[in-house]
Amino acid sequence: MKCLVWDLDRTLWPCTIAEGGVPELSDGIRDVITALDERGILQSVASRNDHDHAWEWLEKLGVAEFFVLPSIGWGPKSDSVRAIAERLNFAHDTIAFIDDQPTERAEVAFHLPAVRCYDATQATSLPGLPEFTPDTTTTDSARRREMYQAGFRRDEARASYSGADEEFLKSLDLVMTIGRATEHELARVEELTLRTSQMNATGVHYSNAALRGLLADPRHEVLVVTMSDRFGPHGAVGLLLVERHERVWHLKLLATSCRVVAFGAGAVLLRWLCDQAAAAGVHLVADFRKTERNRMMEIAYRFAGFRTDPCACVEAVRTTEAVEHLHLVPGRHDAPTTMRLDAVRLS
Repeated sequence: MKCLVWDLDRTLWPCTIAEGGVPELSDGIRDVITALDERGILQSVASRNDHDHAWEWLEKLGVAEFFVLPSIGWGPKSDSVRAIAERLNFAHDTIAFIDDQPTERAEVAFHLPAVRCYDATQATSLPGLPEFTPDTTTTDSARRREMYQAGFRRDEARASYSGADEEFLKSLDLVMTIGRATEHELARVEELTLRTSQMNATGVHYSNAALRGLLADPRHEVLVVTMSDRFGPHGAVGLLLVERHERVWHLKLLATSCRVVAFGAGAVLLRWLCDQAAAAGVHLVADFRKTERNRMMEIAYRFAGFRTDPCACVEAVRTTEAVEHLHLVPGRHDAPTTMRLDAVRLS
């Protein structure tokens, strides 16, 4: 599951606030909320209540921050769940709904049959169910809610901004950080090799075991790219796998998350690596494999000055993989690119 939508009365808390009840939060329910949050499972609310009154109680109980896109009002709960799924861009079969009323669960199940519905009596057992237990947790899992909330604030700011897109991007105070991967980041690194498509240079999957091998090899650099702006973190958004030879650096994989395409992240990373190679006095060769969707990555390589014409440096990195080898044309690493980030830091 990617998101659990909670009812409030007699589900999250044991009373009905419209009837004068005073909400309390049991330790068991509080533990469920924090456990799911740490696993990267988002949580929201679909409740028949006065919004301001219910939200005030969530704030008093210290859990309001855990719920994204709460839908508190008097309409059908299926409409609330559908709107939450659409705003998050989640498929219905990744959404769960929990409510004490059989009629409410039936209404949601009728209109949204792919949504999984649970009785309120199951609440404290949810973290033990397979569907709420991800196979892996990454460094970004515990920050997923924070990243989505920052994204909503960012979207709201863009909607109210009257200037050009370029000016809005400059106002974000974007910072990119490039650092060597650590052991606890490997799950997210593997995820990046699996899930990226438009901005994946080869489409090659590197398993956790393979990545561990590269980390232990002094010739290889496994670099993780993170981003943040004035609204909050974007999390880990990119990956560079580089093998260093005496006179040639071999870029085996460049992958970035599709959500940072608008920031020109791929072009910035290539520009940074090209500058690093130039400073070290080495040639730079990159693997590239065309897929149905990575045309944008190919364009980024071309604009950065990479070409396919013959070069002796390519022979040093020939592999058995069916990939095209692009080499950086000397003097072309300063080709124009879209530099939209305010700062790039090496950690």
